[in-house]
Amino acid sequence: MAEQVAGHFESLPRQAHAARLGMWIFLGTEVLLFAGLFVLYAAYRTEHPHGFAVGVENNTVVWGSVNTGVLLVSSYTIALAVHELRRGKQRACALLVATTIFLGMCFLAIKTGEYLEHFRVGLYPGGVGTFYRDHGEAGTKMFFTLYFCMTGLHAIHVVVGTAVLAFLLTKVLRRQISERAPHPLAIGAIYWHLVDVIWIFLWPLFYLIPGGNP
Repeated sequence: MAEQVAGHFESLPRQAHAARLGMWIFLGTEVLLFAGLFVLYAAYRTEHPHGFAVGVENNTVVWGSVNTGVLLVSSYTIALAVHELRRGKQRACALLVATTIFLGMCFLAIKTGEYLEHFRVGLYPGGVGTFYRDHGEAGTKMFFTLYFCMTGLHAIHVVVGTAVLAFLLTKVLRRQISERAPHPLAIGAIYWHLVDVIWIFLWPLFYLIPGGNP
């Protein structure tokens, strides 16, 4: 069953255009949210370069890098899903959306394991834990406070993204989203790409970039 045109739209293309515009406006607010956090990170890192260097050195770089690869592959699979849907390949599209959802869940599982590893060594949000007894450099507490805040907020967006894709998958399977009106899946893919782009910025800031001198 193809998507129906809502009563307040004169055609399906206009309805699709309005939906895309609404999503871009929403994504603009998301960019502003994370931009504020990135500015806060830059300010504190400028003030405490050595403390942030200690944070980077003691972070789980392998886990963060693996998760980067997971999200990059997921961006490819959801983009390919939209491409296949536009070609009328409903089953291939559904399989690719399901793969993207699976990769999103893998990301969350790895991130959960990463947090548990932090807790194991006494590293908790808010500068609490035995880890800071041996790493009392100024700025280290702020580094990990921002780390838990920003990566946790990002993880919430991944949860929302996987839920949205799961909902869209049910519509693809029921043929309520098809090549005639692929824009709902395309809009969901745009949101997923934003989630991936945000992580591409978080990855070097919290895992890769060395800090300054004491």
